[in-house]
Amino acid sequence: MMDEYQIDKARVRASFHRAADSYDASAILQQEIRDRMFERLDLIKLKPATILDAGCGTGHASLALGKRFSGSQVLSLDIALGMLQKTLAQQPLFKRILGLNRAAAICADIEQLPLANASVDLVWSNVAIQWCNDLDQAFGEMHRVLRPEGLVMFSTFGPDTLKELRAASSTDPAHVHVSRFIDMHDIGDALVRAGFSAPVLDVERFVLTYDDVMSVMRDLKAIGAHNAAAGRPRGLLGRGFLQKLTAAYEQFRSEGKLPATYEVVYGHAWKPAHSKTSGVSTVEFHPKKRSV
Repeated sequence: MMDEYQIDKARVRASFHRAADSYDASAILQQEIRDRMFERLDLIKLKPATILDAGCGTGHASLALGKRFSGSQVLSLDIALGMLQKTLAQQPLFKRILGLNRAAAICADIEQLPLANASVDLVWSNVAIQWCNDLDQAFGEMHRVLRPEGLVMFSTFGPDTLKELRAASSTDPAHVHVSRFIDMHDIGDALVRAGFSAPVLDVERFVLTYDDVMSVMRDLKAIGAHNAAAGRPRGLLGRGFLQKLTAAYEQFRSEGKLPATYEVVYGHAWKPAHSKTSGVSTVEFHPKKRSV
């Protein structure tokens, strides 16, 4: 039986390729999450020689990682060619700031990394693994390419993400309108199954506000976050559905605005020097206060 939440990777690739030009202007939340990941990285002692930015988008984290870990080699990987072209457009910055003659860009899927075993010291992934169909496969690949005592550090979205849109779109129960997101504890279990040691995870919630539901949809389109589930509606959404969606979303209006909730899961774990694994730790992290 078909899994209606199965991600269509061809659609993901095409959607993010088309969104490359509009991504940076709209990806405010993704930028904030990236900054908070770097705050967490401040607490970790690490001197990586080779870094994989898995799901690099337009390459800003790749550049920042190269600046932070001077002398390291940064490999920027994304499933969408358009995103990699934006990353390569920053090549003069890579050359001037990092001393690299050429940025290393790889067009590939996180679930099938085209890298040698034990070839990188840090795998970094900012809000990308939610586009994976098999989290065990993705973490298994990250574990494979990491050297012993290497670190994986990531963020992704949890089950409360877009809960308002999910509820409002239930007026069309025959189709999937919002992707399925994995619970923090299940993510921790997957890390352990992949062979990582003592994963540490925490969660934050962000609420973006909009004037109307179509603005929510336009923001998602601008960053390439199209509905890629196998059970999605095919073809254009009818006016009747959009009217029902708009009416159903209104129940969440507060202080004149419509909310869009994002549950963000952060995690990191080490590849042990040996095969020993241990349980999951959940921590409370208190980042610097910022408005989004």
